[in-house]
Amino acid sequence: MQALLKFFSSLRLTVVLLALSLVLIFFGTLDQVEFGIWETQKRYFESFLVVWSYPLQAPAGTSLQWLKIPLPGGYLLGGFLLVNLLAAHATRFKLTWKKSGLFCIHLGLILLLISELLTDIVSEESQMAIDEGGKNNYSETVLENELVFIDRSQNDFDTVHTISTNLLKKGKRIAIPDSSLSVRALRYYPNSKIARAPEDSRGAPLNRTIANKGIVERMDLQVVEQAMDYSQEAINTTTAYIEVFDANDTSIGIWLVSNVIDDRFPKQTIETDSESLEVALRFKRYYHPFTVELIDFTHEKYPGTDIPFNFSSEVFVNDLDQNIKQKALIYMNHPLRYGGLTFYQASFANEDKTSILQVVRNPGWLLPYISVLLMGLGMSFQFGMHFIKFSRKAKH
Repeated sequence: MQALLKFFSSLRLTVVLLALSLVLIFFGTLDQVEFGIWETQKRYFESFLVVWSYPLQAPAGTSLQWLKIPLPGGYLLGGFLLVNLLAAHATRFKLTWKKSGLFCIHLGLILLLISELLTDIVSEESQMAIDEGGKNNYSETVLENELVFIDRSQNDFDTVHTISTNLLKKGKRIAIPDSSLSVRALRYYPNSKIARAPEDSRGAPLNRTIANKGIVERMDLQVVEQAMDYSQEAINTTTAYIEVFDANDTSIGIWLVSNVIDDRFPKQTIETDSESLEVALRFKRYYHPFTVELIDFTHEKYPGTDIPFNFSSEVFVNDLDQNIKQKALIYMNHPLRYGGLTFYQASFANEDKTSILQVVRNPGWLLPYISVLLMGLGMSFQFGMHFIKFSRKAKH
């Protein structure tokens, strides 16, 4: 036990972990060109292990494509750094007045590591688009998709059941909640192209989809798989063929669902003798227990240019449960905080008639501020104490 504690509290381990962190950042920066910020962050810094491959488009890429380097991921390095810091305190440090500054610095580092882990695990980022004069009670993210089944049988509310696309990728049979039906993905495309199926010389469709229910009953379509696009502004067309089964394990049919088959197209429904469910694959939504109403959107530009000088949203937050109606002005570096969420002014669309708000839920948002404050106080105390000691020696 003593040997294990000595290993984890070693300063050499600290140096090795910090060096590996620099290596991880270096290779992550290289791959950011190909995979973009979000995918690189997930692969390199929100993982325990990552394998870097020599890029095909790099010099001599065809010859060196075999080169692969395994690296410890951000979770693994961060976890070891946290254990290393705690073990060092347990074995080498004693709490004294002279070392209280060091304790503040180390406590700040520990909080910073914990806050980063909390942010990765529990934080959520999405966007809310609102037209002037309109309101919205949900935000969505284009980075994730979900398969939804909507029961509209009630007059005053809809019941929405969601299934993560991670389950669709694996082709698992999934029971639809509050229903006798189940579903399984026959094929899943992270990115694809959907178009009308070409016709032969007699006008008959070629390469049709394998679907036989829903939108394909109105138009002949084909799905062509595409490579994932990781660029910053890219939105991948996620598509799946899903087969639905009844309580007797009998196939009802196969539907083609995609995040581009949206409100512009007729609704796709699953009909049985006892129930009717609307089915869709869409961007992941986060519903909120209040509505945000856009009163006015302002977009100011620098004179003689199209460069934005300022854009802001005047909104009403209407919370019926809490009987609260709050007015706020959201603009750059001036967000609205409400209900555990932070609303930032992100962008605009539809000829300045639609405001796009970035919605962030981060329960640990205060921890980085506390950690930086602790480290600042610790460094100030240590510096001040050594400065006083040095001044006293200089006088003598």
